[in-house]
Amino acid sequence: MIKKLNIPIRFKILVAILFIITVVVSIITFTMANMFHTDKTAYIYDTTSTIAVHKSQEVSSLMTGYRERLQVFVNLMYEQDLYQEQKSKLLTQLFEEFQEFIAITLYRKDAKPVTIYDAKSLERAGLDVEDFTRYRDEHPFPIDRIHRDKVFIENSTFTDKLQIMTIAISYQHADAPDPTVVEAVIRLKNLLSLASRSKVFETFIMDSRGNLLVHSDAGRVFPVTRVDWIPDIENLIHKSSLGGTLEYIQDGRQVVGGFAPVDPGKLLIGVQIQKTAAYLTARSLLENLMVVSFVLLIISALLGIFWSKRFTKPIERLSEAAKVVGTGDYDINVESSNSRDEIGELADSFNKMAYELDTRAKALQDAQSALVQSEKLAAFGQLGAGIAHEVKNPLAGILGFAQLSLRKVEKDNPLHKNLLTIEKETKRCKTIIDNLLKFARQEKVAFELTDINNVVEESIAIMDHQLGIHGVKVEKELAEDLSQIMANGNQIQQILMNFMLNAEQAMNGEPGVITFSTRLFNESSIELRIQDNGPGIPEDIQAKIFDPFFTTKPAGKGTGLGLSVSYGIVKDHKGDIRVESKPGQGTTFVITFPIAGETDQTVPVADEHQIEQVSDAATEQQI
Repeated sequence: MIKKLNIPIRFKILVAILFIITVVVSIITFTMANMFHTDKTAYIYDTTSTIAVHKSQEVSSLMTGYRERLQVFVNLMYEQDLYQEQKSKLLTQLFEEFQEFIAITLYRKDAKPVTIYDAKSLERAGLDVEDFTRYRDEHPFPIDRIHRDKVFIENSTFTDKLQIMTIAISYQHADAPDPTVVEAVIRLKNLLSLASRSKVFETFIMDSRGNLLVHSDAGRVFPVTRVDWIPDIENLIHKSSLGGTLEYIQDGRQVVGGFAPVDPGKLLIGVQIQKTAAYLTARSLLENLMVVSFVLLIISALLGIFWSKRFTKPIERLSEAAKVVGTGDYDINVESSNSRDEIGELADSFNKMAYELDTRAKALQDAQSALVQSEKLAAFGQLGAGIAHEVKNPLAGILGFAQLSLRKVEKDNPLHKNLLTIEKETKRCKTIIDNLLKFARQEKVAFELTDINNVVEESIAIMDHQLGIHGVKVEKELAEDLSQIMANGNQIQQILMNFMLNAEQAMNGEPGVITFSTRLFNESSIELRIQDNGPGIPEDIQAKIFDPFFTTKPAGKGTGLGLSVSYGIVKDHKGDIRVESKPGQGTTFVITFPIAGETDQTVPVADEHQIEQVSDAATEQQI
């Protein structure tokens, strides 16, 4: 025979203390880290979006200025009252004043392009006007698009010696019968300076073709690169909202990016940051919390060893004395603890017990039977009340977090509906727990006018997801304009959820259908039918299914209280319930409720079937 391992109580106390502290510290650490991570995520999203919008406004102002300066060039080129020398001098002055401009070209219908340029800038870059002409021949303008959109901007850098962009506008001069396309070649110096301003965030600008116009890293401007790491880039470019934020993968890195459109030119500005950099402080916080937790565990272990040894020493003396008493020798005295605490009182009580044990043996025998029954009742009452009190605390936490989340979620957010359901069902669970406590105090449950169709809809809404996971579909055939009944909605909902759970478990993972139907049964009652296409119930046990503790489930899977609870609730509502089933043809539970009369009001009802309101957990312990 294998000898059981004896574990000292001091070790159990130590393990219990360490376990409790570990759980508490872990919960605190996880909660703080999760809250910090959530807050950090919102901050990063808002920051990237805000920076993108601000930079979009700056770029828009810059582009508007370029367009206005370009129109100054064009107006001067079309001026008829000036001599050619005067025009050349003024154009030279404009190039000197607008140093970003390198070349201006007019594309008129049925005429050769006319180009003016800053020769000094081209000479410093080792280029000439032929280089620009050759590039434009190889990369022609989308003339129709320019006439339609009025402004066209692209990265036209064709050499690493000079980083440039082209801005083209459709211009209608009073002296010209047809609109003219005006092209300006402009240095990217100002845009590159704007993009490289931040040392934390990467900033880039895309043109309407999805090509990179400007980047914080100036080396990425040439050769011209297409932005292919952002999902749904076309939608972002043509998006009309002020800004937005996305998460995506770039070169194997997780990135958070904020985007905003730029007008004119249909540009898109992006501001992005690696998630590893964004959450660096969060990881540091978590590491610090883990170090603190580890130190706390060590201190707790040392204190636990000292305290448990001090606590268990008197208990060991009591254990030795108990062994002596067990042999029948009552002439023993246990030394009391120096401190007058519970252990000292226990030692005194033990000495008194040993002295009076012989005289009380007979009385103890007589009280044995009564004590067993009393212990059973006390244990049952303590179990119910204890569960109720313990469950209410986490329910309060769930309800609080749900309500806090509701304040932060807009009503049009898909999460808003889910949070409302959590809040509502948490309150319903709280009501059930309150009913259990009321049961212990012999209180009553209130009935009120209830729409049975609404109760069915709410019950299906709660269970629909769980049933769908197991391939069970719920159908409704609810009659309209049904009269109301006097009922407690929570209890009726408990019945319906119980039947749905029973049907799903009976199908044992196979797909199935549960059908709810309501109708007017007669002038004074309403009929509710819950039908499934499961395996059905054998005829020989149909008469027993409403008996308390009757179940066909394996040990540990159920206690058989569910249908008994449901039966009692229906009877409390002055209704009737019956089952119709044949093996292999499914099961139908038929419930009838009396229609509420004109004089019916909200009334309390005594809990004749008190055991039937023990808890909502009974819905998981059915046949």
